[in-house]
Amino acid sequence: MSIRIDVQTRFLPAQSDVRADRYAFSYTVTIRNESSETAQLLSRHWVIDDGAGHIEEVRGPGVVGETPRLKPGEAFTYTSGAVIASPDGSMCGSYQMRSDEGRLFDAVIPKFALRMPRTLN
Repeated sequence: MSIRIDVQTRFLPAQSDVRADRYAFSYTVTIRNESSETAQLLSRHWVIDDGAGHIEEVRGPGVVGETPRLKPGEAFTYTSGAVIASPDGSMCGSYQMRSDEGRLFDAVIPKFALRMPRTLN
């Protein structure tokens, strides 16, 4: 099945504390069903690399309390967040999905950067 995943990230300066190595980011994910079958998102698996040598794995049911069922051509968008210990990190992972026929498969979430914007003086 063809599930397309696009991610947009944003640094959150008001929720960050650079002196305490706390860098907050939001990420907005769009999951689009580009196949001819309906599929439901069951669970998520994230691999969060804080860029400072720490990798955290997060698993859980659904996303933001939902398990969206996507018909062909439909999309679901949600926003969540992550806090890491450096200004440059990354995330990747997968969503476990089930087709209406009962087939389980993983939709891969491509690696994306969590990066604090830099200013040039």
